[in-house]
Amino acid sequence: MKDFDNIPALMADIGQRAKAAAKILASAAPDAKTAALLAAADAVDAASDDIIAANAKDMEFGRDKGLSDAMMDRLMLDAGRVQGMVDGLRSVASQDDPVGDVMEEWAQPTGLNIKRVRTPLGVIGVIYESRPNVAADAAALCLKAGNAVILRGGSEGFHSSTAILEAIQSGLRSAGLPQDAVQLVPTRDRAAVREML
Repeated sequence: MKDFDNIPALMADIGQRAKAAAKILASAAPDAKTAALLAAADAVDAASDDIIAANAKDMEFGRDKGLSDAMMDRLMLDAGRVQGMVDGLRSVASQDDPVGDVMEEWAQPTGLNIKRVRTPLGVIGVIYESRPNVAADAAALCLKAGNAVILRGGSEGFHSSTAILEAIQSGLRSAGLPQDAVQLVPTRDRAAVREML
């Protein structure tokens, strides 16, 4: 893991890249987002052994940190939990695309027709603790809704989240979408969380 001397500059760069990716995602075709999610699911599945090996480092870190048994259980990834991430990515991929969905429509007496339409927010920041599988869940939901996401997992799940991120970014690249649409804060330094907020 790298040490970053200038956390504000690091976070500003991540934010700028996410913002640029969000502009592309906002108008991405539903088929492209579905393809990215399905490719990400395949990549997570193919990287299962690597993700579990990365998680072993996190489990060691958690034990050294003195995490409770409940926290260690949340942190642990095995073949079943990795399969759960794969299934989750595929499940979100199979859902209808929400972007452009008309939620409500009405006409004014003046003849003006008004619609309330679902649109992407842009960039979403997700801070989560000991469950590294949240990286896949959050990425899937944000991508489907046309949003970029910056993930900041707990320090104890750093290696697992990084391995999951690599698989998800592989799916984005294979579908022709920007890999910066899903980014992970690449440091355990808590100053990065202050910059996100």
